Amino acid sequence: MVCPWWLGFAIDNPLRRLFHVPAKILGPYVRPGDTVIDVGAGTGFFSIPLAGMVGTAGRVTAIDIQPEMLLALARKARTKGVAERITPHLASPYSLGEHREADFIIAFWVVHEVPDQRAFLAEVRSLLKPGGLFLLVEPLVHVSEKSFEQTVQFAAEAGLAVMGSPGIRLSRGVLLKRKEETF
Repeated sequence: MVCPWWLGFAIDNPLRRLFHVPAKILGPYVRPGDTVIDVGAGTGFFSIPLAGMVGTAGRVTAIDIQPEMLLALARKARTKGVAERITPHLASPYSLGEHREADFIIAFWVVHEVPDQRAFLAEVRSLLKPGGLFLLVEPLVHVSEKSFEQTVQFAAEAGLAVMGSPGIRLSRGVLLKRKEETF
C-alpha cells in the first residue's frame, strides 16, 4: 500500500530527522556535481538535502506517483532556495520514466510498495551510470528479513552487485552498484 499524500507530514518531520539524518546517510555516496534520482521522493525528506549536497552543478530528479507529494516538494524546494536543482517527476506505479543516467539513486522505504520489483530494479539499473550506486532501504516494520533478501536477489538478477549493508535505524538497507556487462 502506498503512503497517502495527506500523511506526507508523517514521513517528513523534525522527529524523523533525529534518527534519519540525510547528510549522515547519504554523505558517503553523493558529491557536488552528481546527478541523483530520489525514487518515492514524497515531500522531499531526502530530495531537499540532496539538492544541497550536489551543489549548483548537480541535479536531483525527485520521482513520485502522487502529484500532491511533488507539489509539496516543489514548495519546500523554493522555500529552501534549491528549486532550480530539483526536477519533480510524476511516474506511474509501473515505470519511473525516462531520465538521464544517475551517479546515485535512492529508494528509501519504497520498494515494498512497488507492484513489480523485478521490473523496477531492472529499470533502476538502466538509469545508473557505469559504476553508479543505488541505496535501497526498507522499513523493519513492514518488510521481513526474508522479503528483503528476496528483493536483494531480484536486484542481483537485474545486474546490481551488493557493495555493503549500511546500518540505518529502523531499517534494512543495502548499497548496490551497477554491474558492467561483459561480452
